[in-house]
Formats: sequence, structure tokens, C-alpha cells
Amino acid sequence: MAATVKKTVAVEDVNVTFEDQKKINTFARNTNRMTEFKDEIEAKKKSLQNLQDASDDLMMAEDDTLLVPYQIGDVFISHIQEETQEMLEAAKELLQQEIKDLEGKVSKIQYLLGDLKVQLYAKFGNNINLEADES
Repeated sequence: MAATVKKTVAVEDVNVTFEDQKKINTFARNTNRMTEFKDEIEAKKKSLQNLQDASDDLMMAEDDTLLVPYQIGDVFISHIQEETQEMLEAAKELLQQEIKDLEGKVSKIQYLLGDLKVQLYAKFGNNINLEADES
């Protein structure tokens, strides 16, 4: 009989306007874009770590005249150690810049999502769930 004692919370009828639907759609699209950017950042960080490992291994090589194969596209081209080291450094700098650019995009999206959350929660309250599932 304890079930009859509980109060039921009535769900408010809130009209969803076209503008509200546009905000919800914008929120969903940007959440997906942010997830894609974060995945891309992680992949680039792994590539950056691989380049750093290759650079470290190359520095440990004792023979400076040894030709080191370096992959460009689908082919390997052999260079002396110094040239290969320079190419690795250039590739690392490029990846670092790409990561920085992607993180800037993520930051802008997070700001936009925060603003949209405030607006949507203000209108819909607990009737809308904008939190990401962390499963």
C-alpha cells in the first residue's frame, strides 16, 4: 500500500516551438561534431606520440651516415639521419598545430553548447535531458 502514498510528479505540457526545435537540433549536431573532433584529437595525439618515439629512437642511432627510410604516402624514401630528424620535427609541428586547431574548435562548440543548455533547460526544465551518456 506504500505505492498509494507516493505523490506523482505531473509532467508539464510545454509547447515546443520551431525555434526550440532548431536549438535542440543545433545542440545535437554540435554534440556529434564535438565527439568527432575529440576522436580526431586522440588519433592525432597517438600519431604525435609515434613520431616522438621514432624521433627518440633515431637520436639513439650511433651511425650518422646510416640511411633511414621515411614513409611519404605509400612509399619509403631513404634519407640520412639528420634529414629524417628534420622531417620528423616538421611532421610533429604540423600535428601539434592541427591538435591545437581542433581543440579550439572543441572549445567554441562547448561554449555554444553551454549557452544552448541554459536556454533549453530554462524552458523545458527536467523534461529534457541534454547530458551525454557516459557509457
